[in-house]
Amino acid sequence: MMLATAIIVSCLFSILYTIISKGIKGMNWDMVSRVPEGGFYIGKEGGILNAIIGSIYVAGGATLLSLLISIPIVLYINVYLNKDSKLVAFTRTSFDILFGVPSIVYGAFGFTLMVMLGLKTSLLAGIIVVTLLIIPIMVRTMDEVALLVPRELRDAVYSLGATRWETAKVIMRQVAPGILTAILLSFGRAIGDAACPLFTAGYTDSIPTSLSQPTATLPLAIFFQLSSPVEEVQTRAYAAALILTIIILTINVVIRIINKKLSKHKI
Repeated sequence: MMLATAIIVSCLFSILYTIISKGIKGMNWDMVSRVPEGGFYIGKEGGILNAIIGSIYVAGGATLLSLLISIPIVLYINVYLNKDSKLVAFTRTSFDILFGVPSIVYGAFGFTLMVMLGLKTSLLAGIIVVTLLIIPIMVRTMDEVALLVPRELRDAVYSLGATRWETAKVIMRQVAPGILTAILLSFGRAIGDAACPLFTAGYTDSIPTSLSQPTATLPLAIFFQLSSPVEEVQTRAYAAALILTIIILTINVVIRIINKKLSKHKI
């Protein structure tokens, strides 16, 4: 067990060292405040502002949309349905299967739909397909936390004459840390995924001003620019990887702090 732990920790620090040592050379104000100039593949000037903004648009929009869809699902199977219901078991099994589907499959599915409907790559298409990708993560994470809520608590609330909606609000208070954890996991998966945006959101050197325009993301900025023969562009790719890592680490730390505070109210 110690050996396995040492190997995993060594891999983590090796990855971080590689990203930081190569990415820090390209980090400057221009890198985060300007879009690429002369083309993202061979253009030496400019930065990755388009990819930073695009990633926030795609991941933020998908996380918000999936949250609005997931909370009613979790409340329905945990409050309104009996725990032994076949529908509950079927729902959980379905989301477990969807949880394991590779993102490239979601991307191909989204691309097929776009071809059928005659749509072009756009920010909206990227948000919708990434939403499909992270809904199973969000639902199953919140559902597992809801299952930990004592059954006696629900019975006690019902015995006081509360309605199902009032009971749902009590349970929501208990699963609040789980909701934040689900948001963390979902946003991290959304902002780090490359397959879905590649097929559906496209790529551009510009910042989108509407949902119908294509958008760049940090994973695709790393993918495209790292294959460039121009050294300055490769350095920009490592800087994009460093920024992506910093965003994910920052979100992890902030959510864990909030999660710890909210856990004080759990029964």
